[in-house]
Amino acid sequence: MKSTTHAPRAARTLTLAALALLAPALLHACPACEKAQPRILRGITHGAGPESRWDYLIVWIAVIITVLTLYYSIKWLIRPGETTANHIKHFILNNEQYEG
Repeated sequence: MKSTTHAPRAARTLTLAALALLAPALLHACPACEKAQPRILRGITHGAGPESRWDYLIVWIAVIITVLTLYYSIKWLIRPGETTANHIKHFILNNEQYEG
């Protein structure tokens, strides 16, 4: 008897589509949380707002690190820059000569 995997795949697709459609509504802050946030964060986050300027500094440092990591990941994925013939990348990509 054949096993069909269409039902779980369809259910997973439907669930992901529903989450994608509902995510904007779920991510907005409630009115009580909105009043506790500073003006720049109102309507975006839930919970208590930043307690000091150090909180902003920590977040901005994390944002900078994340953006730099994304930039260099994409840059080195597109143009890795390894040109020597004995680089490990050439061993992995040209592995036919080593397989028996």
